[in-house]
Amino acid sequence: MRLHKAVIITLLLAGAASAQQRVVAFGDSLTAGFGLPEAEGFVPQLQNWLQAQGTDAVVVNAGLSGDTTAGGLARVDWVLAGGADLVILELGANDMLRGVSPAEARRNLDSILAIMTGRGIEVLLAGMLAPPNFGAEYRAEFDAIYPDLAEKYDVAFYPFFLAGLGQADGVSELFALMQSDGIHPNAEGVKKIVADIGPVVQQALK
Repeated sequence: MRLHKAVIITLLLAGAASAQQRVVAFGDSLTAGFGLPEAEGFVPQLQNWLQAQGTDAVVVNAGLSGDTTAGGLARVDWVLAGGADLVILELGANDMLRGVSPAEARRNLDSILAIMTGRGIEVLLAGMLAPPNFGAEYRAEFDAIYPDLAEKYDVAFYPFFLAGLGQADGVSELFALMQSDGIHPNAEGVKKIVADIGPVVQQALK
């Protein structure tokens, strides 16, 4: 039996659409693209990078400026409602800046990861590091959250979401990659972050 040409085209298009992978970037202002034009934020830059590398993926922006691990836990079901082949989980920076107990942040991230992995969703856990002025004890407890949970749930792990900025040559160049608040990367800073984390995302999708 011969299939009509239009039917064949429809089937091919449906197959192509189903092959496209859905990446959900679930985080705070760093994921949301705070202070940047929409096209220059983390999500669109990552999607463009992946497509340039030949990875057919759509990246969904589930970032919420100011979000904490508690807020993430409260909205995780909504975030996952559309499904995901991979979730980039980037939360915890606001917990740290607000002085939230590392134990509380750990519990929340643990619960989020339990939900995601329990549904068979691949996760790339992007870590955060506390700065030196938070004290050695807080830093040690906070920084350990991410590698511990990555090992517990056997998920892909990227130790520090802002690691790409470390490629800057000196303090002056690093400053040039940040917005005026000194906290959020500008478009060029995001480009460096994407270039560093992109291969890890690509590998996690495989």
